[in-house]
Amino acid sequence: MYKEGFLMAWASIVANKMRSLLTMLGIIIGVAAVIALVSIGYGVRSQIQDSISSLGSNLLMVYPGAPRTPGVRPTADSQKTLKIDDFKSISHIDGVDLASPVSAGSSYIVIYMNKNWTTTVNGVSANFQEINNWTVKSGRFITDSQVERRERVAVIGNTVATNLFGDEDPVGKDIRIKNNPYKIIGVLDSKGSGSFGNDQDDIVFIPYTTGMERLQGVDYLRMIYIKAKDGEDLTRLQADVENIMRVRHKVKNPELDDFNVRNMATIMATVEETTATMTMFLGAVAAISLLVGGIGIMNIMLVSVTERTREIGVRKALGATYQTIVMQFLIEAVVISLVGGAIGIVIGIGASKAISALSGMTTVISMGPILLSFGFSMAIGLIFGLYPARKAAKLNPIDALHYE
Repeated sequence: MYKEGFLMAWASIVANKMRSLLTMLGIIIGVAAVIALVSIGYGVRSQIQDSISSLGSNLLMVYPGAPRTPGVRPTADSQKTLKIDDFKSISHIDGVDLASPVSAGSSYIVIYMNKNWTTTVNGVSANFQEINNWTVKSGRFITDSQVERRERVAVIGNTVATNLFGDEDPVGKDIRIKNNPYKIIGVLDSKGSGSFGNDQDDIVFIPYTTGMERLQGVDYLRMIYIKAKDGEDLTRLQADVENIMRVRHKVKNPELDDFNVRNMATIMATVEETTATMTMFLGAVAAISLLVGGIGIMNIMLVSVTERTREIGVRKALGATYQTIVMQFLIEAVVISLVGGAIGIVIGIGASKAISALSGMTTVISMGPILLSFGFSMAIGLIFGLYPARKAAKLNPIDALHYE
């Protein structure tokens, strides 16, 4: 019976090609939209996760000033509470593998001969390279001895090297920052865009002692990076860092902290939760068109019941049962949904790849949304095909035979 019902459904679809295609259109668009939009959501999540993971999942970051609260604007002095001695104390905490201070980063015009480029200049230590997973394309990174001697040396990102030097090798050349010469000792490998679309390669690193004393003339830090030892409990280490900072800054009430510590694992979990919600929202919006497609199927199936009233009367007169008629029309509705779903999957995958190729946006095609949307399209066929099928099965055979 199922085989016969499928063959009859397929014959009906083929006999009315244009009407069947228009009926499937809602399902096709719905499935394709779900796959394309969810792949974009997954792509955004993957890109953000890769960007954060490139820093490492076992990082803590200490910032000056209390955690921001709505409606409260931090004062200028609250951003100057992080000192070199804080960094040295944190470096000796059990569980800390590496630590690096970062002096207050600012935008400067960097000059080489007759070319100039505005970029961010950050002061860091020798550990910064390993903590943040930077690799050097040519030359080398800043050393501890250069930090101690406050040398005017610089390591530049790929964007800075391209705009100032073109195809020329920058290593060994001098650039000028605030009219002072800095010798380039290394060029970094490209890292690409960050999690918020920023260019991570548009950067210049100098020793933090040079940045604080010779470039900016300040005695405070912008932040401290902390890399935990392998297997270390980040939550415990974060508590230890907060405790030693409170002792150093003579803070007795945690609500009055003049610093805040951010846990990279917590940030990663928050990002995953946010992007998952966004992806679900995109999928839900796209799924609305599947419901519209289901209404279209119901509408066409009702028309089909009306057109085939006499046929139904003949089948019932020959002994077709209620279940047989219901099954015939349900199979037809489901076949329309499944064919539309299959076409929608092909279009959705193609659209995802086209979006990635044309816009440069990362898209991730996953089997989960494909199977879910395909299963949903089949359910749509069953649900919206049930009413027309029952209406057909309830027709009186005498009235149906006399229907013109």
